[in-house]
Amino acid sequence: MRHHPVLKGIKIVLIVVVASAVLGFVVKSLWNVLMPPIFGWNTITFWQGLGLFLLSKILFGGFHRHGGGGRNRWRQQMKDRWEHMTPEDREKFRKGMRCGRAPFAAPAEPQI
Repeated sequence: MRHHPVLKGIKIVLIVVVASAVLGFVVKSLWNVLMPPIFGWNTITFWQGLGLFLLSKILFGGFHRHGGGGRNRWRQQMKDRWEHMTPEDREKFRKGMRCGRAPFAAPAEPQI
């Protein structure tokens, strides 16, 4: 049974609205509990809490998806490639991953 795209869109919008309301309330509550007693700053309203959350997402977090599928998919592709490589190809790959740095060598003995 397929869901109608409009219903799916309404469900997404509803989830975003509820999540925004909850996060705005959480930020407001945490701010009002922590900041005035610690630093002597003023309390904030719900809308200021929501704005503070959005500002912090823009500055620090971004609005990317958090599925984690891209990283796992990349890891699986690299594992598949590695399994199909010959030992010579694997060694060539390892050397290429050194980013132009010389391989580790023991420090030279001091000369007298």
